[in-house]
Amino acid sequence: MTRMDYIRVEREGPLTIITINRPASHNALNTAAHEELAAAFDDFAADDDQWVAIITGAGEKAFCAGHDLKQQASGGGMATPPSGFAGLTARFDLNKPVIAAVNGVAMGGGFEIALACDIVVASTHAMFALPETRVGIAALAGGLHRLPRAIGLHHAMGMVLTGRRVSAREGAALGFVNEVAEGDVMDVARRWAAEILACSPLSVQATKEAVRKGLTEPVDKAIVAQWDYPAMRRMLASQDHVEGPLAFAEKRAPRWTGR
Repeated sequence: MTRMDYIRVEREGPLTIITINRPASHNALNTAAHEELAAAFDDFAADDDQWVAIITGAGEKAFCAGHDLKQQASGGGMATPPSGFAGLTARFDLNKPVIAAVNGVAMGGGFEIALACDIVVASTHAMFALPETRVGIAALAGGLHRLPRAIGLHHAMGMVLTGRRVSAREGAALGFVNEVAEGDVMDVARRWAAEILACSPLSVQATKEAVRKGLTEPVDKAIVAQWDYPAMRRMLASQDHVEGPLAFAEKRAPRWTGR
């Protein structure tokens, strides 16, 4: 386990778990926390032996309350790394899946972290909001664009123009929460991760890349273009591409190597 000042990073086999560790501040991010998160996601992206990540918050009250507004009010600014809020929201080339385990409030940038993830699981007491209009700013870390794509224009406008809070169950009904955890949200997140880890990591990465890039293309062009995406070409040329059908034919579990 790697320890930093404001986050924790743990590795369980091919699973990376990143925990925002500022519970006294509702896991709001200051500049140093942003830098630590960016470094952690850099390491995750570069390590071929790490296939899935979970991001969560320390404590039971908050996933992330967004920017540390106290730092901003004191003249400390709100600097974020080039890879975006929490080092994630502008990381558009990350083909490995990231799961948000939302253990409490996810406000502003905290909600934008969750929206930047591929799967969102939430505790029953989790709350989501983009309340920036209430404090004279705007949700500029992707929330204004990811939320309408996730739940549709009018539902999104109902949230972003009012800054209202949405429960985990309403989030599931709207479509941005995959599952509401009745028990420990990390148990649910690990179950989702285990289901992904049972699949070929290169197939997972190629699939995520094709889906994400295809959203910006007409369907006919996306179907043609996907064959030339880097992760797809890597998957098609890999040992795992041979191993999967072989394991199926031999009626055994595949032995994925990610190569």
